[in-house]
Amino acid sequence: MYVITKIIASAIVIGIVTEISRRLPSYGGVIAALPLVSLLSIVWLYVQGEQIATLSKFALGVLWGFPATAFLLVIVYIALQNSVHLFISIGLGVCGWLIFLTVQDLVSKYAKALFFS
Repeated sequence: MYVITKIIASAIVIGIVTEISRRLPSYGGVIAALPLVSLLSIVWLYVQGEQIATLSKFALGVLWGFPATAFLLVIVYIALQNSVHLFISIGLGVCGWLIFLTVQDLVSKYAKALFFS
């Protein structure tokens, strides 16, 4: 029952954001950019009894993924502005996201090896 409650509550948030976006696209975009999924996830993890250390690691993971997500959105925006089909635009964005995360991870490992060895 608890899982169904989480799904329904999360779906309601997504539905509200979608309806706002349909009527007011700019405001909908700003609301969608809010860390709604991240905050909902933290709340659900907390309610389920996860330790603060787990919540902290989750928040750091979200922060770590943010630059790649911003890169994905830039790619999708540019592709759509150039009349690329939606699903191709999303595919290009996801590819860019994966490449960005890979490069980010390699740079991080290189920096750690360079400065902490």
